[in-house]
Formats: sequence, structure tokens, C-alpha cells
Amino acid sequence: MQPRHFLSLCDLKREELTALIQSASDLKLRYRQGHQNTSLAGAVLAMIFEKSSTRTRVSFEAGMAQLGGSALFLSPNDTQLGRGEPIPDTARVISSMVDIVMIRTFHQADIELFAEYSSVPVINALSDDYHPCQLLADLQTYSEHRGSITGKTVAWIGDGNNMCQSWINASTLLDFNLNIACPEGYDPSGELLERAGSRVSLNRQPAAAIDGADLVTTDVFASMGQEAEQKLRLKKFKGFCVNHMLMSTAADDALFMHCLPAHRGEEVSAELLEDSAISVVWDEAENRLHAQKALMLFLLNRR
Repeated sequence: MQPRHFLSLCDLKREELTALIQSASDLKLRYRQGHQNTSLAGAVLAMIFEKSSTRTRVSFEAGMAQLGGSALFLSPNDTQLGRGEPIPDTARVISSMVDIVMIRTFHQADIELFAEYSSVPVINALSDDYHPCQLLADLQTYSEHRGSITGKTVAWIGDGNNMCQSWINASTLLDFNLNIACPEGYDPSGELLERAGSRVSLNRQPAAAIDGADLVTTDVFASMGQEAEQKLRLKKFKGFCVNHMLMSTAADDALFMHCLPAHRGEEVSAELLEDSAISVVWDEAENRLHAQKALMLFLLNRR
């Protein structure tokens, strides 16, 4: 029997995604009430990191511990991957010794190749193309604060990066409108835009995307691996900083999200980030823990 993988949101059906969001909120509530869940007792998670991390590492490692399992942190310096061992060889060996694998890396193709040769579920914990685990937490956060996102309008402000592309996938699965604002030359995948159709619009002005939106979200302008472009990107993204003035044109009860880490004064103002009446970034960050617990239980078919 082939394992279930989570390489992008498109690996889930709509009903599976909505059930995962609800499961994450249920796990969060029961954890806060002091209930112990040892459904993954004895299970081992291998965490392969080629990109640095705070939220991803802590949330997966803590999540496995809270579910009774354990996690192994593996960097390129800790494995033969860093010395050129073929990905299929590493995948076959590691998956024979653990129950589930998460990978945080640059190339989506590398994760897909690893999954092809893995005998256990593989989770995309971030690639240059997608960040589906963050979207699980974001969708959980919106659900907890405002209910179903279906039929709502989300505004993405900034680079057409892995987060933006994951929001495109989410809009297709959960049927909401996505307004993207990014400078010319920083668009998301044209193939994804074409597949999404009329539910996704592309704008060059943030105000046009935010107008009437129920949720406004952004990310740093230069992601990991793009540090050399920082100065150029700051020029190109001038006027894209989300602040209270821009948010004033959104829906009256609109929320603001950011996947973090945030560069205050660049993609978001410090005042908006810390405005608890609008910003839910700290709930969003915590929900990485609970969303990923729900995901691991789902992939390992533990109820």
C-alpha cells in the first residue's frame, strides 16, 4: 500500500482539508484542557532541514512529543545527503527506519523525488514552490476567528512566492476569492493562475487587492536564498508595506496574517503587526503546532 504524502495542498480533497482544520482546532482545545494524546507513541519523525527554521522545527518536534512520539533533526551536515548521496538512496534508507518524514528544502522536485522512493509519508515543510503546512495553520486561524473561508476574499500582498502559490491552491480547494498584488516581474506561476481561473485576480496596486478583503496576508519581500536581491526588492516593492491605512479599505472585520519572521517597516508596519484587534499572527504561529499534529495523525491514519 502506497503511503499518503503531503507535498502541496492539492494532495488533499476538499473534505479532507476541512476535516484537518477542524481536527487541528479540536487538538488545540483538548491540549489546553490538559488532555494527553499518545496516538503516536513509539512513532519516529525524521526532520530533514536544508533551510533554517524556527517555527517549523519547534512545531514539528514539540508536536511529535505531545503525541507520544519522537523526532530526529537532520541537517545536510548530519547526513550523506550533504556529501552527494542520491536522494532515492537516502529516501529508501531513512524511510525504512522511521514512520514519517518532513523535508524543508529549496527544490520542490527534490521533495517529490524523495517521496517517490519513500515507504512512509513525506511532508513538504517548505520548498521554493509551496509552503502547505503554513496554509493549514492559516486556514485554521481564520476558521477559529471568523468561521468558514469559503466565499470570502483574501488579499495577498507581496512576492508571488511559495506562500502566495499555496494560497492559490487553497482558493481552488475551498472556493474563495484571492486578490494578489505584486510588482511586475514577481508574479506567481502562470500555470497556477491559469488553473485557478476567475477566482484569482492579479493586481499591481495593493489598495486594489485589499479593497473589501476579509483577510489580508503578506510575507517578507526577499525569502531565504534571495538575500542578495534584498536592496533591489525593497525598491520594487515600494508602496507594498501593509499598514493601517491600507487595511482601512478592507472589510470592517478583516484580519491580518503574516507567516513570520516579519521585517517591521518593510512588508508590514510595526503598529499593524502588534494590533491585536486586527493582527492574528501569534495565533497563526501557534497553530502550526496543532495543524501539523492533525496532519501527522491523518497521514499515519491514527484517529
